[in-house]
Amino acid sequence: MSKKNKLRNQEEEQQRQLKDREEVEILQRKTVKDLIAPSGIDASNIDHMEIISNAKRYARSFFVSTLPRMCSFPDIFRDMYLFGDINTSIYINPIPEARSQSELNRVINELETERIVAADRGNINRESNLTQKRLEAEQLRDEIAAGYNKLFEATVVSTLFAYSLEELDKFTKLLSTEMSKTLVGIKSAWAMQEEGFQSNLPLMQNKINKSHTFDRRSMGTVFPFTTSEVGHPTGIPLGFNKQTGVPILFDNFHNSLTNYNMVIFAKSGAGKSVTMKTLISRSSVLMGIESLALDAEGEYSIVAESLGGINVVLSPNSKTVINLFDLELETVKDEITGKDRIVLNVENKVEDVTQALLTMARGSTRSTDVNELTKQIIAESVAEEYQAIGITNDPSSLYENSMDKRNILAKDKKQMPTIGSWYKRIQKKAKDNKIADYQFHYSYLLKVMKQYIREYDGQMAYFDGQSTFELLEGAPFINLDISQLEERFARPLAQQILLSWIWEKYVKKNSEDRTKAAKKRVIVDEAWMLLPYPEAVDFLNTMARRARKRNVSLAIISQRFQDFYEKPEAQAVLTSSDTKLFLAQDKSEIQYLKEVFKLSEGEANFLVTCTKGEGLLKVGPDTAILQITPTAKEFEFVETNLNILVRKRRNG
Repeated sequence: MSKKNKLRNQEEEQQRQLKDREEVEILQRKTVKDLIAPSGIDASNIDHMEIISNAKRYARSFFVSTLPRMCSFPDIFRDMYLFGDINTSIYINPIPEARSQSELNRVINELETERIVAADRGNINRESNLTQKRLEAEQLRDEIAAGYNKLFEATVVSTLFAYSLEELDKFTKLLSTEMSKTLVGIKSAWAMQEEGFQSNLPLMQNKINKSHTFDRRSMGTVFPFTTSEVGHPTGIPLGFNKQTGVPILFDNFHNSLTNYNMVIFAKSGAGKSVTMKTLISRSSVLMGIESLALDAEGEYSIVAESLGGINVVLSPNSKTVINLFDLELETVKDEITGKDRIVLNVENKVEDVTQALLTMARGSTRSTDVNELTKQIIAESVAEEYQAIGITNDPSSLYENSMDKRNILAKDKKQMPTIGSWYKRIQKKAKDNKIADYQFHYSYLLKVMKQYIREYDGQMAYFDGQSTFELLEGAPFINLDISQLEERFARPLAQQILLSWIWEKYVKKNSEDRTKAAKKRVIVDEAWMLLPYPEAVDFLNTMARRARKRNVSLAIISQRFQDFYEKPEAQAVLTSSDTKLFLAQDKSEIQYLKEVFKLSEGEANFLVTCTKGEGLLKVGPDTAILQITPTAKEFEFVETNLNILVRKRRNG
């Protein structure tokens, strides 16, 4: 190596060493704050801050201004700790005993002075309140003197984050409302946003200094050291709480629930069907709950076989017929006497059938030619169909008298109208019609409804005719398999019609008196298919609201939560469901779940990264991380992975 090259290398080495020393000096001069702070913070606003990093965020800091006179663990700050994207810090400083005694003695003297003044003025209520406060202060002073209690000064500071100023304002109002439920007042750190933000960094610097005095018992209520225990004293073992390892017992019909409905959302392959099959089988064996599944993917037939239930397949080639005109008696509780009475509600049935026929008339294209006039024609014709066979609101009108083999007067149920008989009525009414405005709608109905009529060999005629089977009472599991129907329109249509039929044949038969009613569950798999059809959504909402009255749990299973989020009409299903289970979610869906169900950042991240069978169970206000693991025996009939099933068959 030449002398010139050696000198150059030495110079480069000296420059590197100098640069390293400069970097070390810079790091040594930087504070912890400088090292962990975001790339840029704009604190020029008096009521919020702007944080500039990869995505611009807004922050607003608060402090607790007022507290309730009494509280219980862990409710006082629970809503603040669990409120979405929020950081909360609590600074606690113990007050020396000498200072505690001095301040309490001063307070006792002030209270006694005010009490004497109130007594002189004859203000009995104020005198009584001041006496009570003085006694409490004396008791606290004596406890501290004996070493049983202690006083603390505490400052509670929170910083709320959002991605837009509008969202931040909305969350601020919501947080204030939530905290007011526990009589906790919060105030924005006005003109102190930077100090509030710094107080919530891991620097151990309280720059707000808005403190409150707690004793040892009340101080214990602010700590968030609680485990998320979800479950009931009775029920089926649904899975394990991953945070505590404790089994979760779940009772779908526990009296602590405001309703018995549940929703399950997860991406494909996350374990929705396995979870529901496990729930069905365990609740049938352990609790005697009867279940009925509207099976859109053909996954529940093996469960019906394993539980000794019924499996019904509806397809273009099957001989199974479902008559949407079927009408049943229902048992209701008399509001005056409190006793059960039998009623026949024809008006509700006419509306249900009308809604189903409207969906049929709109077809897969959801034609805009169907309007209120079309609905009026359909509704009038449906009502006339029932009138023609003498059915009224009188329960006895559902039957006709006949003589049995022993010449004893008996009652046989009348043959119900069908889509075929309704179509013939439309044909006759169209021929007799003299109103020009109705002409187009009659013509339209005669064209589009022909595909549902058996007489014309319609390709969707499986709803035309008398029903070929009855739902047996007491069956542990009934599966209605519609997986062989065309997916785009025939399957959602079948879901709607079968829901109406299930309500008539399965739900309404349950008494409103829960001591007499069986516990039943209706499962709607792949419920997102119904959402494009307004009449179907309307019936689903109605069923969700009315199910509890009949001691029935409606279980909605779907992999596309975004469809529910974007359709306000469908959100009544969510609000009418006290139990929610979220399994693994797609990244594109998680933001909607986070917004609607107020999930924390940690909960949202967990749902994106969790494995099959893991999820978030929310029962009322309680939440737990759940691990669902079917037993080896259960896996024989709950497994849905085709590759695993093929491998099992090969292995015998």
